[in-house]
Amino acid sequence: MNIVHTIEQLRAALASSRHPAFVATMGNLHRGHLALVRQAQQSGDFTVASIFVNRLQFAPHEDFDSYPRTFEADVQALRDAGCKLLFAPAEADLYPQAQTFRVQPDPALADILEGQFRPGFFTGVCTVVFKLFQAIFAGKSEGTALFGLKDYQQQLIIRHMVRQFALPMTIATGATQRDPDGLALSSRNGYLSPSERAEAVALPRALQALATAARGCNAGQLPELEAQALRALQARGWQADYLTVRQRENLLPPQGALEGQALVALGAARLGRTRLIDNLEF
Repeated sequence: MNIVHTIEQLRAALASSRHPAFVATMGNLHRGHLALVRQAQQSGDFTVASIFVNRLQFAPHEDFDSYPRTFEADVQALRDAGCKLLFAPAEADLYPQAQTFRVQPDPALADILEGQFRPGFFTGVCTVVFKLFQAIFAGKSEGTALFGLKDYQQQLIIRHMVRQFALPMTIATGATQRDPDGLALSSRNGYLSPSERAEAVALPRALQALATAARGCNAGQLPELEAQALRALQARGWQADYLTVRQRENLLPPQGALEGQALVALGAARLGRTRLIDNLEF
């Protein structure tokens, strides 16, 4: 696996590729990231991953400085997964000047759910992802970028961004990878104490219970079902931001009878100092 640090080196390494397949990460890799890397090998002629902890998507009170950085272990994991190229820029490589130009996503999609509780988060995500796409796919006739479904709202926003900017590429998704007890893999799971890790499975179970309760209901019954789910999680000691059922295509609240609609239950809640997110399509 070749490792490069500048955009110029990246483009030179990709010069012979006609269809790169790209997995963007912030490092501290787990099985979910590596599953995307293996999926990428079936999606293009050259597999490239990035490791970059993007300051633009962290609020001042969030964990940018303490975000786990495990570069050597990540490099070995990517090699073992068959990645051909790793782009690992320093902040000065990707942002040689202050990034005053930003990609502002549609507020109707980006200012709800995660965007409501993390203002500006998706602007930071879209800005760095757009810049990475330009560095990797500029001059290519096609390409594929792969994202995990655990970050459900993020992958949907990136799909819309690619479509609206007419970028010559495809967004593909990989299924959420979970531990045997059902907890979604996340780089932030390492923040959990042993007792918190045992409790953390309550979040996916709450989403499963909400989805089960919502099946066969009318949209008018959803607010009470969601409120009950929130209260139940809070009673276990969680600080819940949201547990909700939305339409998969646009994350708007569903209307009418829910039977037969393509829906997703989404949740975000803090357990101790660790904020976890998860979702379940149904």
